[in-house]
Amino acid sequence: MTDLAKAGTFRLGDRTVNRMGYGAMQLAGPGVFGPPKDRDAALAVLRTAVEAGVDHIDTSDFYGPHVTNQIIREALHPYRDGLTIVTKVGAVRGDDASWLPAQSPAELTQAVHDNLRNLGLDVLDVVNLRVMGDIHVPSEGSIEPQFSTLARLREQGLIRHLGVSNVTAAQVAEAQTIAPVVCVQNQYNLVHREDDALVDTLAAQGIAYVPFFPLGGFTPIQSDGLATVAERLGATSMQVALAWLLARAPNILLIPGTSSVAHLAENLAAADLDLSEAVLIELDAVASVVA
Repeated sequence: MTDLAKAGTFRLGDRTVNRMGYGAMQLAGPGVFGPPKDRDAALAVLRTAVEAGVDHIDTSDFYGPHVTNQIIREALHPYRDGLTIVTKVGAVRGDDASWLPAQSPAELTQAVHDNLRNLGLDVLDVVNLRVMGDIHVPSEGSIEPQFSTLARLREQGLIRHLGVSNVTAAQVAEAQTIAPVVCVQNQYNLVHREDDALVDTLAAQGIAYVPFFPLGGFTPIQSDGLATVAERLGATSMQVALAWLLARAPNILLIPGTSSVAHLAENLAAADLDLSEAVLIELDAVASVVA
């Protein structure tokens, strides 16, 4: 298995974590709804990830709902020292698997308690406020009421650190006037580059940037140029896309997800790729063509 130290580390709250982490969303059933097809396989992925050196796991109690957190608890509790579990609140699932905003103080408070119960924790390491906006695209508007609710729960000792997700630069700045922000989680990858300036701003502030859909999400990145680079490097397109993110900025933490041990190993192996300056320039050109 890959030595994840090759990818480097970065601060996440009061801990230093490997930059190659794991996202647990795909451990739930199809459409991130209901139980997994193979629960034993889901447990094996989590245990294998932690044994490989993953010390940053991203999750949410609205994955399933409840399913993913319960699988994490079954697989890994009691948690080893240094394992950081980051969750998010701000949505619930409808009976039809829809994603519904849940942003009132009562709903956010309930979500924090649901995460604590299902993960088997007394305090959550990091909680991201997931702003619903246009689901995967940020939209402007004050997040003060929601973030203040989480700040109060932090003051009560239920949360160690706070982050924000699916947000604009203005919303990050607004949140920072309320409580410290240790991470920002937005859609960002080789071809979705709208957050270029925000990534650099956060890097200067020592704040982690955690891209969701690092491989393109529900529509994976497809590019002949990317495939050509990958073939030349003896890697997969997805490994190169992950390696590009690691090279993009030192504050980027990766959380690629999978429900397969084999695919997990493939993702983690991106830490072995050392992209030259010439390759990075070539990939930037690929991004402009695909976009």
